[in-house]
Order: sequence, then structure tokens, then C-alpha cells
Amino acid sequence: MSTAVSLVSSSSATVSGRLRFIDMLRAFSSHLLVWHHLAFYGPLAEQAYPLAPILLDWLADPARFVVQIFLVIGGFGTAQHLARLGTPGWRQFCLEIVRRYRRIGIPYLAMLPVAIGANALASRWMDHDSISAAPTVPQLVAHVFFLQDLLKYEPLSAGIWYLGIDFQLFLLSLAVAMTAQRWTQMAGVVEPGRALALTQGILAAPAILSLFWFNRDPALDSWGCYYLGSYFLGMLVQWVISGSLGAAAFWGYLGLVAASLAVDWRPRLLVAACTALMILLASQGGLLRRWPDSRVIGYLGRISFSLFLIHFPACLLVSGWLSQWSLTPTEAFAGMVAAWGASVILAVVLHHLVERPCWQRRSA
Repeated sequence: MSTAVSLVSSSSATVSGRLRFIDMLRAFSSHLLVWHHLAFYGPLAEQAYPLAPILLDWLADPARFVVQIFLVIGGFGTAQHLARLGTPGWRQFCLEIVRRYRRIGIPYLAMLPVAIGANALASRWMDHDSISAAPTVPQLVAHVFFLQDLLKYEPLSAGIWYLGIDFQLFLLSLAVAMTAQRWTQMAGVVEPGRALALTQGILAAPAILSLFWFNRDPALDSWGCYYLGSYFLGMLVQWVISGSLGAAAFWGYLGLVAASLAVDWRPRLLVAACTALMILLASQGGLLRRWPDSRVIGYLGRISFSLFLIHFPACLLVSGWLSQWSLTPTEAFAGMVAAWGASVILAVVLHHLVERPCWQRRSA
């Protein structure tokens, strides 16, 4: 992975050069998110509930912890990206931000009109809490810059809060890495590993604070610091795998995660720790690049970011259209399956028409 967003991957990468285990995690996480939103927002889930109450209860609540998988893989990708930074300076810093926004922002901007249209059309068919009102100009501007949650605007689509969080975490990591490079240059240090070691040390401090403080305050959940403890797990795993950090650092941090859970039990941190551990064990067993050997899973991993972006407008349209009829639980569940299928189809379209060309322009 070469970007921080956990669902974003290079479409131009060859299958042999990809991390198949990471692709599998992307595919699994993105599809589970679709089903979580289908179960959480309704109205199809409300009608289908008598058919599978235990499953729908799990999808509506514990399944939300899937975001921790995104965070860990996001940190993993950011650590890879930081290893390839150019000469530190304001020009390079701004260039990295522009590249970053072009990679995730253009597909996101392409999705926003679809989301606005889906909300408007669905509102004609049903009256439901999952429908957003027509956006104001300030609300749209806030969305363009991933600021809607910080500025307390209603989101135009479910899940896009994660893009703002991920952008914050990327900016923090980038700023720390470039500052560390600049400091080592000014000190006359020529070993490239010194700047990376300084980056690791600086980021470790707020990550530990996140475990014991930031992540325990729900009022901070619109800020990246709330999620940094999980994100840093992914960075640690990549550094250990690449050999730039000893495994003892990972196990030590994992011990701090366990201690923070003893202080305040949070299942989301447990999911993040298990995800990081799975990636590390997969790398040691040689499975990171080789398993699963499936073109279908690999492709689902590649389109996972597009699925993340487009699934909620698709689900909203299908749910709204079907709400015009009184459905049996079985019919409502079939409608949920149809909404999931429509999400995948639109994700394929968005990936090939918008997301993939963005990567090709960057690679050119």
C-alpha cells in the first residue's frame, strides 16, 4: 500500500506485487461495512428483523468495530509511504497533501453529487432518519475539505467521517516525518535511519496518550487523536516487517494496549490489536503476499475504496424505492441483498471511471 487510507490501493500494481492478505482484509472490511449500514440505518432491516434478529443485531452494533481494521491498515500504508518521502520542505509537504487529496478526494467529490441526488430521490419515497436534507453551501464546502464533522454539519453520506479522520492522521504523520528529516539534516546526521527512528519516537508519545486519554473521551471522536492508538499499531507492524524497528517495540506497545484495556475496556481497541497481530503473523508465515490466492478477492480489495464511497447512496436508493411496498421479512432481507449487489455494481463503475484513472495519472 502506498497511501494512508486503509481502503485505497494502487490499481496499477501487479497482482504479484500486492499484499494479498491486506487485500483480503480490505475486501472483508468494506463489505461488512455495507451490511453494518444496511442493518443500522434501515428501513429494510426493520422489516427483515423477525427473520434474523441475532444477525441483524450483530450487524447493527458490534460490526461497527470494523473501522478498526481500516485504521490499522491505514497506519500500515502510511508507514510505507513515509519511507519514500522526498526532500523535506514546505514545497514537498504541500505536494504530498495535493497528491493525497487527488488520490482520495477526486473519487470522493465524484460521489458527493450522487449522494445528494440519492437523498433527494429517496425523500420522495420515504420519510426516514437516514435521509439527509438538501445541503447548504457552507455544508458543501465543509465536505470538500473533510471538515463536516469538526464543524458539526450533517454528513451527506454514512461513513465519510472516516476520510476526515484518516486525512488528519496522515497530515500528522507527514508533518512529524518531515520535521524529523529536517532536524537530522540540520544536525548533520547522514544516516537515513536516524530520521525514521526520530519519527517513530515522536509519534509513539501521542499514540500512547491516545490509548490512555484521548480514546476514552467521546467528545474527541471527530479528531484524529482519538484513533491514533489504533493507527499507530498499523505503523508499528509495517516498521517491524520492513526491519526498521525491532519486534520488541511492537510487543511493548501491545502490552500498553492491554494495560489501557484494563483501565477502560474498549472492544474497538481489541479488534485493532488482533488485526495488527494477524498482519504480523501473516508476514512471518509468508502469507502476506501469497494468501489468499484468489483473483476475485484481489479485485474486491482493489475496488474496496470505491465501495466504501458509493455504497450508502446505493443502499439509500434501493431502500427508498422498496419502502413503497409492505414487505415480508424475507422480501425485506432480499431487498438488503439487492442493495448490497447494487453497491458493488456502482463501486465497479466508480473504480474504473474515476478512482483508477486518478492512480494512473499519479503513476505517469
